[in-house]
Amino acid sequence: MSTRTVIRGGLVITASDELHADVLIEDTRIVALAATGTPTADAWTADRTIDATGKYVIPGGVDAHTHMELPFGGTFASDTFETGTRAAAWGGTTTIIDFAVQSVGRSLREGLDAWNAKADGKCAIDYGFHMIVSDVNQDTLKEMDLLVEEGVTSFKQFMAYPGVFYSDDGQILRAMQRSAENGGLIMMHAENGIAIDVLVEQALARGETDPRYHGEVRKALLEAEATHRAIKLAQVAGAPLYVVHVSATEAVAELARARDEGLNVFGETCPQYLFLSTDNLAEPDFEGAKYVCSTPLRPKEHQAALWRGLRTNDLQVVSTDHCPFCFVGQKELGRGDFSKIPNGLPGVENRMDLLHQAVVDGHISRRRWIEIACATPARMFGLYPKKGTIAPGADADVVVYDPHAEQIMSAETHHMNVDYSAYEGRRTTGRVETVLSRGEDVITDRKFTGRAGHGSYTPRSTCQYLL
Repeated sequence: MSTRTVIRGGLVITASDELHADVLIEDTRIVALAATGTPTADAWTADRTIDATGKYVIPGGVDAHTHMELPFGGTFASDTFETGTRAAAWGGTTTIIDFAVQSVGRSLREGLDAWNAKADGKCAIDYGFHMIVSDVNQDTLKEMDLLVEEGVTSFKQFMAYPGVFYSDDGQILRAMQRSAENGGLIMMHAENGIAIDVLVEQALARGETDPRYHGEVRKALLEAEATHRAIKLAQVAGAPLYVVHVSATEAVAELARARDEGLNVFGETCPQYLFLSTDNLAEPDFEGAKYVCSTPLRPKEHQAALWRGLRTNDLQVVSTDHCPFCFVGQKELGRGDFSKIPNGLPGVENRMDLLHQAVVDGHISRRRWIEIACATPARMFGLYPKKGTIAPGADADVVVYDPHAEQIMSAETHHMNVDYSAYEGRRTTGRVETVLSRGEDVITDRKFTGRAGHGSYTPRSTCQYLL
């Protein structure tokens, strides 16, 4: 039996259009849009009607950078695929792309199988995987080809974390050359980890152990240098490049320069860099540990360059890098030594609301909100137009969003499995009301009505955003 749903009376917002329209859904797909009040729309019959009068009707968010259950620093990210995808849904995100990890000495396949096992049957929303490549060798390079064919079309490398995820320039170049051939997209954590380790050692020797020194040793110039080097290696390889979690003015300048040269170079930033700063890292009584992530939070003056980059499209995507660790028992591992604080912040539930607040504050337009949070991540990682838009044929991943509701972000009310909020006490305007994932209710009038196992693994095509 086919199920028909009509969403009536809302303002439909996509990356390209805003229109007062009704949306017709059959089973898992959107089948039609028609202007509200027209004979076409009024003639639709349905099993149920959702009244979106006075609300926005937007595509479900696509968060292209999450880390559920990630092992790091002797512990694990506190959100499982079950808790993390449920929290994502509460925040209006209907697709995540997480990172499967290759361990040194092991194959890509082993890492991918391990992450598939973690997620299978647990997710409330749809999901895909990028592959972290920690050990570049001839076998790994061959496996990259196979993974692209299977729909794992992006590979993350690290210029940071020597001894853990780090790849040297030769390994990076080889992986980029391979991706130039197979259509994969290299994602880069661009920080000069070798130099940073020297600065960490020197800071600790001076007795500088508090969380704020995490930001001081991971210098903006070392993010910019690594970004520049990654761009040049990609240029030599003839490969596209996607730089993750860009946080610094100087790094944005490197991306802008490359894009002005016509290179397929892309940048992502995250809400924490747009809304938080080194002031948070410096909070007393070890509270700053809550804000330790890499790249680190920067002084507030960097935020203007990030907002400008989002407006000029020198930065294309806002993802969360959601990687939560509880303050009690996890962040506390770094008391007396900032280098032992697990790196990561919670945020998968907050992204859509924070970016709507940016619309309210005049940083970006409504359509740009949908572009950087839904459409472009879907295009960048081979999910468009199945995901990221409201159009006939697209998956019925739809959010009814109340642009006038006010909320106060707090650990007491969020749904992420972590004991603090990075945005505790922040007032925002706008809130998710109802969320559909492939036509099924996940959030209904501010109640969770989804289920673990509804979310399905989604293979991806290659990047659809190349010049």
